[in-house]
Amino acid sequence: MTTDAPAHVHHPNYVKIWAILVVLLIVSVLGSMTHIRNVVLIAAFGVALVKAYLVAKNFMHVNVEKRWVPYLLIVCLLFIVVLFAGVAPDVMKHSGLHWTNPSADRPADAGAAAKHE
Repeated sequence: MTTDAPAHVHHPNYVKIWAILVVLLIVSVLGSMTHIRNVVLIAAFGVALVKAYLVAKNFMHVNVEKRWVPYLLIVCLLFIVVLFAGVAPDVMKHSGLHWTNPSADRPADAGAAAKHE
C-alpha cells in the first residue's frame, strides 16, 4: 500500500522573520528622517525589496509552490516596467500637447519659504 503523503516542508521561525521585518521597518523610518537623498532612496526601496522578499518567501510560501509561480512573478514585474516606461515620459513632463502643470513652474521650496515669512 502506497501513501501519497506530501513531503515534509520545513516552516520558518515566524517570530524571527517578524522581528527582522520590525527592524527593517525601523531602519526605513529612521533612514527617511535623515533627509539625505541616497539614504532615503536606499531606505525606501532597498529595505522595501528585502521586506517584500521575506514576506513572499516565508509567509506566502512561494518556495513550496509549483515552478511556474516565479515565472509568473517575473512576467508581472516586466509588465510593471513596461507600464512605467510607457507613461513616465508623459507624466514627468511639465507640459503636454493639451495640458500644462502650473505647479511645476513654481519653486519646490515656495511653500516652505512662505511659512518662514
